[in-house]
Amino acid sequence: MKIILSPHGGSGNHGCEAIVRSTLSMLEKADFHLFSSSPEEDTRYGLSDLCKISSPQKPINRFSIPYLQARISGNQERFDRLVFDPIIKAARESDMMLSIGGDNYCYGINDHILLVNRAIRKMGKKTVLWGCSIEQDAIDNNVVFEDLSAFDSIIARESITYNSLKKKGLKRVSLFPDPAFQLNRIDLPLPKDFKDGNTVGINISPMIISYEKNEGSTFKNYVRLIEYILTSSDMNVALIPHVVWAHNDDRKPLLQLYEHFAYTGRVILLEDATSPELKGYIARCRFFVAARTHASIAAYSESVPTLVVGYSVKARGIARDIFGTEDNYVIPVQSLTKDNQLTEAFKYLYRHETDIKKHYASMMKQYKAKAAEAVNDILKI
Repeated sequence: MKIILSPHGGSGNHGCEAIVRSTLSMLEKADFHLFSSSPEEDTRYGLSDLCKISSPQKPINRFSIPYLQARISGNQERFDRLVFDPIIKAARESDMMLSIGGDNYCYGINDHILLVNRAIRKMGKKTVLWGCSIEQDAIDNNVVFEDLSAFDSIIARESITYNSLKKKGLKRVSLFPDPAFQLNRIDLPLPKDFKDGNTVGINISPMIISYEKNEGSTFKNYVRLIEYILTSSDMNVALIPHVVWAHNDDRKPLLQLYEHFAYTGRVILLEDATSPELKGYIARCRFFVAARTHASIAAYSESVPTLVVGYSVKARGIARDIFGTEDNYVIPVQSLTKDNQLTEAFKYLYRHETDIKKHYASMMKQYKAKAAEAVNDILKI
């Protein structure tokens, strides 16, 4: 079985990398072709050892006859099909496409995604939306809904999206945890001052900062939280990046936090690493505070009590499916108006540490196994 994986922004987002690695592992007998916006990133983090990687676009010779014909016609889609010829051509020799951008429908309409989907369906190939979260306003958009209706299968990764899709009338929808719950971890040697089992992992991102309602409130809340941890416990703090794209780099706000607390000797800033290696660090934390969805998934799957600073349906939905509620487990970044809100939310996690671990022990093994069962939907198709 030949499967195209697309769209993929590149492994500098280690959540994207985690989805690819987990999917390859879950469907290990399939022949995969990954179409990536940043093949060089994927090679850097080792994905080229696991599957074929190509760019979905090709450079266009502006003096070629196909280019001139497309421009003269004034048909933008004809030109775009020319640009995306590599993935369209590969689709002819494939059985299906897994659309692996879990939240690609949450940031406005991407005409190029819709174009590729239409082109591949015209060939009679199967298309699957794999591990998605979609905001209600996107589902209600007629253009998006038309595209969603054409998928042979939609696999939602949390129940809020699943219920919204079903309520909208879509039939071919299933609910399975994010494939990254199946990601294997790699345990590298711990850095100095990282206390195994007694360190709070901290992740902050430019993404959540961009969603804050009060400028500066997110960073101030993180500062207050770290101050509380250092003054009220013997735990150390590890600042852990999960996305390192130049335009969206966790290391920038994390470095600001590190410089603020470096004098204490109890706060460390981890270097960039692959998604399995980052999961290995996160797994050895006592608590974890996450901004990135797949950083939280790494923590959840290793039974680390986790607080998510969220901005969208995916954070709420995943927490609700694990704990029965998002209350006390997700704090919307838009709600941060006072500097101590994140600290107060963390206190709940600290007080209920034993109960949370008991809950994980009762359900996480089965929850992770459920993620692997999503492949049955692929095999049926």
